[in-house]
Amino acid sequence: MENMKGKAWKFGENINTDEIIPARYLNTSDPAELAKHLMEDADPEFPGKYAKGDIIVGGINFGSGSSREHAPLAIKAGGISAVIADSFARIFFRNSINIGLPIIEVDGISKKISTGDELEIDLDNGVIRNVTAKEEYKSQPFPPFMQEIINAGGLMNRLKK
Repeated sequence: MENMKGKAWKFGENINTDEIIPARYLNTSDPAELAKHLMEDADPEFPGKYAKGDIIVGGINFGSGSSREHAPLAIKAGGISAVIADSFARIFFRNSINIGLPIIEVDGISKKISTGDELEIDLDNGVIRNVTAKEEYKSQPFPPFMQEIINAGGLMNRLKK
């Protein structure tokens, strides 16, 4: 898998699915429409600030709340390349993998990365490089079956192959 590079956008702890994609926009499942409102309840200006390839960084329990798939779908459709957090809500973790959104869990990572830091992620080896801070953090690499799902762009695409 190719390395990812992007600017970090840091959010707090217990970011729930309503903050990722507010419930008032759930009358559509169009990924492009959902992406227009990504994280706007956590940061109303976020949809206009980030760039394709950027990386969301969260604290503990990122993606808590509803089990709907809209939250990781909005992140992926918005062009965010990955989400890194101290920990994830389990259903959010699985939904993210199922749609092919790489999410990386590293205990304490949110205290080491700041908004604006340039990051590089090597998913194959489980390495996150903070280019700005000149630091490197180790994560658990995805098992081969999860890498296949992410590389295929999601579980359904993987099953079609």
